[in-house]
Amino acid sequence: MSGTGWEGEVFEVRLGAPGHGGFCVARYEGRVLFVRHGLPGELVRARITEDRGKSFCRADAVEILEPSPDRVPATCPVSGPGGAGCCDFSFATPRAQRALKAAVVAEQLRRVAGWETEVEVEPIPWGDGAVPDVQGGWRTRVRLVVDAEGRAGVHRYRSTEVIADLRCPQPVSGAVDGIGERAWTPGAELVVAVDGDGLRHIVELAPSRQGGRRGGDRRDTAARRAAAHAPRAERVVEGSGRAVQYVAGRRWEVSATGFWQPHRGAAQRYSDVVAEWSGASPGATAWDLYSGAGVFAARLADQVGATGAVHGVESARSAVADGAAALRDLPWVDLRAQRVERWLDERTRSAAPEVVVLDPPRAGAGKDVVAALAAAEPARIIHIGCDPASFARDIGLYRNAGYTVTHLRAFDAFPATHHVECLALLERARP
Repeated sequence: MSGTGWEGEVFEVRLGAPGHGGFCVARYEGRVLFVRHGLPGELVRARITEDRGKSFCRADAVEILEPSPDRVPATCPVSGPGGAGCCDFSFATPRAQRALKAAVVAEQLRRVAGWETEVEVEPIPWGDGAVPDVQGGWRTRVRLVVDAEGRAGVHRYRSTEVIADLRCPQPVSGAVDGIGERAWTPGAELVVAVDGDGLRHIVELAPSRQGGRRGGDRRDTAARRAAAHAPRAERVVEGSGRAVQYVAGRRWEVSATGFWQPHRGAAQRYSDVVAEWSGASPGATAWDLYSGAGVFAARLADQVGATGAVHGVESARSAVADGAAALRDLPWVDLRAQRVERWLDERTRSAAPEVVVLDPPRAGAGKDVVAALAAAEPARIIHIGCDPASFARDIGLYRNAGYTVTHLRAFDAFPATHHVECLALLERARP
């Protein structure tokens, strides 16, 4: 990590509002500090970890001089100052964590979308319907990295260095048992999935030809992401590599290395919200974009019935194949392996959908997709986003295109972290 000026210096600062990314904002001698490991209102000693000569610096709170009443002993021993980036807020009560996330979402919507609204971040019930107010034991899918000595671990925050310590409390019970005691292929990655039947699957991904460094410039980041998503040889170490999942009484069998919501209760919760908001009429047409294995498509299919049509679009061919197998009893569901943008270009003369559900990647849908959806004039759009900034940008695009947000819900899908999942129901303004 290159730096200038203040890097390594320690300053006493009062922390202000939370920012998007797991930090609080402070100011020192006219410059902005993004301080991790602190809470709003706290007086801390902050060590500068990165100073590139710009208007802001990054820092860690290394000593808490005046703690917040929301501070508790940290539940994650891996993510403190100088540690991993896994648990940004494990030192705050669950209620305080949700309040921090709500403040960030509200600020992004105000600043980026031009929309003032109250936000509440809700906990997600687990499979039995209970809502435990805890920070650990919720993650069913874990991705680990292997260092040069063959030890599994996680990356140090904004670094490629591996911390060979698997004590983070996020994974469900038993997910990482024994992994730290085994030797793995240096440079490989491990995907661990505990499925709906409680079976553990471990898949080792061959080392990637990864360029760039974490925390580098945009070119470094692009090279790293391209390498991470390139095809890699897989070796199933435990289980079958095929994870069984259940949502709304339906069974899926999906690749352990493919996408599935990591929180043990998230897929069911989001599916229930989609079913509640979509209101698709019997015989109607519905779209499920970035559909994955078709979890939302299944709920839409129940509503439109055999006289209707559900079109799902997903770029990952393996997910489409898994979805087609799970939904083979619903012939009115058509899942396609294609880029959403291209599919929308080809649907310009097709029947307009009554409702569209879309769950785009972290970067969001963007102006081209939102413009195409607005041109199709669905009565309702259900937009799901896992990044407050891109979610707010997309909401602003919808609002400019004549849609109004009639319902908004945010979920604490990643307890102890700064991440949050947002769902919005948008309805077309009537003349």
